[in-house]
Amino acid sequence: QLQASGGGLVQAGGFLRLSCAASGRTFSNYAMAWFRQSPGKEREFVAAINWSASTTRYAGSVKGRFTISRDNGKNTMYLYMNSLKPEDTAIYYCAADSQLSTVVTGTGNYWGQGTLVTVSS
Repeated sequence: QLQASGGGLVQAGGFLRLSCAASGRTFSNYAMAWFRQSPGKEREFVAAINWSASTTRYAGSVKGRFTISRDNGKNTMYLYMNSLKPEDTAIYYCAADSQLSTVVTGTGNYWGQGTLVTVSS
Protein backbone atom coordinates (compact mmCIF):
# COMPACT_ATOMS: atom_id res chain seq x y z
CA GLN A 1 0.00 0.00 0.00
CA LEU A 2 1.23 3.46 -0.92
CA GLN A 3 0.24 6.65 0.90
CA ALA A 4 1.00 10.04 -0.65
CA SER A 5 1.09 13.16 1.49
CA GLY A 6 2.50 16.66 1.65
CA GLY A 7 0.22 18.48 -0.75
CA GLY A 8 -1.22 21.88 0.00
CA LEU A 9 -1.68 25.45 -1.16
CA VAL A 10 1.44 27.39 -2.10
CA GLN A 11 2.16 30.59 -3.99
CA ALA A 12 3.86 30.55 -7.36
CA GLY A 13 7.60 30.30 -6.92
CA GLY A 14 7.18 28.38 -3.71
CA PHE A 15 8.29 24.96 -2.55
CA LEU A 16 6.63 21.73 -1.46
CA ARG A 17 7.86 18.28 -0.55
CA LEU A 18 5.64 15.31 -1.28
CA SER A 19 6.12 11.95 0.40
CA CYS A 20 4.98 8.50 -0.60
CA ALA A 21 5.15 6.05 2.28
CA ALA A 22 4.85 2.34 1.65
CA SER A 23 3.30 -0.05 4.10
CA GLY A 24 2.36 -3.69 4.17
CA ARG A 25 5.34 -4.70 2.10
CA THR A 26 8.78 -3.37 1.28
CA PHE A 27 9.20 -1.42 -1.93
CA SER A 28 12.94 -1.09 -1.58
CA ASN A 29 13.49 -3.25 -4.66
CA TYR A 30 10.77 -1.57 -6.73
CA ALA A 31 10.97 1.34 -9.13
CA MET A 32 8.69 4.18 -8.10
CA ALA A 33 7.18 7.19 -9.79
CA TRP A 34 5.06 10.29 -9.43
CA PHE A 35 2.19 11.13 -11.73
CA ARG A 36 -0.25 14.03 -11.66
CA GLN A 37 -3.69 14.81 -12.97
CA SER A 38 -5.22 18.25 -13.41
CA PRO A 39 -8.96 18.84 -13.80
CA GLY A 40 -10.09 17.97 -17.29
CA LYS A 41 -6.71 16.52 -18.24
CA GLU A 42 -5.31 13.05 -18.45
CA ARG A 43 -2.89 11.73 -15.88
CA GLU A 44 0.70 12.57 -16.81
CA PHE A 45 4.10 11.30 -15.81
CA VAL A 46 6.15 13.56 -13.54
CA ALA A 47 9.23 11.67 -12.33
CA ALA A 48 10.53 8.18 -11.63
CA ILE A 49 13.38 6.54 -9.75
CA ASN A 50 14.76 3.03 -9.84
CA TRP A 51 15.14 0.85 -6.76
CA SER A 52 18.69 1.94 -5.97
CA ALA A 53 18.17 5.61 -6.85
CA SER A 54 20.94 5.33 -9.43
CA THR A 55 18.55 6.25 -12.26
CA THR A 56 15.93 8.98 -12.39
CA ARG A 57 13.58 10.20 -15.09
CA TYR A 58 11.73 13.51 -15.35
CA ALA A 59 9.06 15.00 -17.52
CA GLY A 60 10.35 17.94 -19.50
CA SER A 61 7.91 20.29 -17.81
CA VAL A 62 9.43 19.69 -14.35
CA LYS A 63 13.08 19.01 -15.17
CA GLY A 64 15.35 21.34 -13.26
CA ARG A 65 12.59 22.27 -10.79
CA PHE A 66 11.56 18.93 -9.26
CA THR A 67 13.80 16.31 -7.66
CA ILE A 68 12.78 12.73 -6.92
CA SER A 69 14.51 10.74 -4.22
CA ARG A 70 13.91 7.77 -1.97
CA ASP A 71 14.91 6.40 1.41
CA ASN A 72 14.66 2.62 1.28
CA GLY A 73 15.34 2.37 5.00
CA LYS A 74 12.12 4.31 5.57
CA ASN A 75 10.27 2.70 2.66
CA THR A 76 9.50 6.21 1.43
CA MET A 77 9.84 8.18 -1.79
CA TYR A 78 9.94 11.97 -2.04
CA LEU A 79 9.29 14.67 -4.61
CA TYR A 80 10.91 18.02 -3.93
CA MET A 81 9.11 20.67 -5.94
CA ASN A 82 10.79 24.06 -6.36
CA SER A 83 9.79 27.14 -8.36
CA LEU A 84 6.20 25.97 -8.47
CA LYS A 85 3.94 27.32 -11.18
CA PRO A 86 0.15 27.52 -11.36
CA GLU A 87 0.26 24.87 -14.08
CA ASP A 88 1.72 22.44 -11.52
CA THR A 89 -1.67 22.44 -9.79
CA ALA A 90 -2.91 18.84 -9.78
CA ILE A 91 -3.53 15.76 -7.73
CA TYR A 92 -0.22 13.96 -7.40
CA TYR A 93 -0.12 10.17 -7.24
CA CYS A 94 2.68 7.77 -6.46
CA ALA A 95 3.14 4.42 -8.14
CA ALA A 96 5.46 1.43 -7.93
CA ASP A 97 6.43 -1.51 -10.09
CA SER A 98 9.27 -3.99 -10.27
CA GLN A 99 10.48 -2.39 -13.51
CA LEU A 100 11.35 1.26 -14.15
CA SER A 101 10.35 0.82 -17.79
CA THR A 102 6.86 -0.18 -16.67
CA VAL A 103 6.25 2.34 -13.91
CA VAL A 104 7.06 5.30 -16.19
CA THR A 105 4.27 4.27 -18.55
CA GLY A 106 1.63 4.57 -15.85
CA THR A 107 0.88 0.86 -15.85
CA GLY A 108 2.57 0.02 -12.57
CA ASN A 109 1.04 -2.53 -10.27
CA TYR A 110 0.78 -0.38 -7.18
CA TRP A 111 -0.82 3.04 -6.77
CA GLY A 112 -1.40 5.34 -3.86
CA GLN A 113 -4.24 7.75 -3.35
CA GLY A 114 -3.48 11.28 -4.47
CA THR A 115 -2.44 14.41 -2.64
CA LEU A 116 -3.64 17.77 -3.91
CA VAL A 117 -1.17 20.48 -4.81
CA THR A 118 -2.57 23.93 -5.54
CA VAL A 119 -0.30 26.71 -6.76
CA SER A 120 -1.75 30.19 -6.70
CA SER A 121 -0.57 32.95 -9.03
